[in-house]
Amino acid sequence: MFELTALYPILTLLLASLVIMGSPGPSTISATAVGAVYGFRRSIGYVCGLIAGTMVVLLAVAAGVVAILLSVPHGASALTVISAVYILYLALRIATAPPLAYGSDQAATPAFAGGFLLAVANPKAYLAIAAVFAGVNLFKDRGTLDAVSKIALLSMMIVIIHLCWLLIGASLSRFLQNPTISRVVNISLAGALIITTAFALAR
Repeated sequence: MFELTALYPILTLLLASLVIMGSPGPSTISATAVGAVYGFRRSIGYVCGLIAGTMVVLLAVAAGVVAILLSVPHGASALTVISAVYILYLALRIATAPPLAYGSDQAATPAFAGGFLLAVANPKAYLAIAAVFAGVNLFKDRGTLDAVSKIALLSMMIVIIHLCWLLIGASLSRFLQNPTISRVVNISLAGALIITTAFALAR
């Protein structure tokens, strides 16, 4: 019973991260969209960038850097503008990508650096990770162990969440050989990316 009780905070943290961090947002939707347009193998570099950038955000939250950044005049606004500009660019790339059978094998795939930039400048990531990180205590009165444990568990969840969204997108790629279906799906995913970003920025 004691061991089961001790697991409750960990299970709570994992569930909260799945619901809050794994919900549709700029990073997760972009992973799905890129996976759908370019397939799993060609998208993995971009998604690794998303994962690396999100882990940087996690470390920044853990270190309290976010509070310092947001206290700098126009610091939050600068992040928002950077994120919005790149997301609009990515949405345009996705919406205008050719069907897989008609040349997307030759089209330039969004790279690691692009995924990293989006993740670091993604306002939802800071809010979601901060909410999860501060909302659960794994080890009371043991601050260092608590922080290290949460960083390790949330890092694992960041990898799992992004790979799952990529797999969802990649599973759609087989339908994108048809030019009409490809155009509809690409525009829909680009629109979803813009809408989820707008909601994240409006919060």
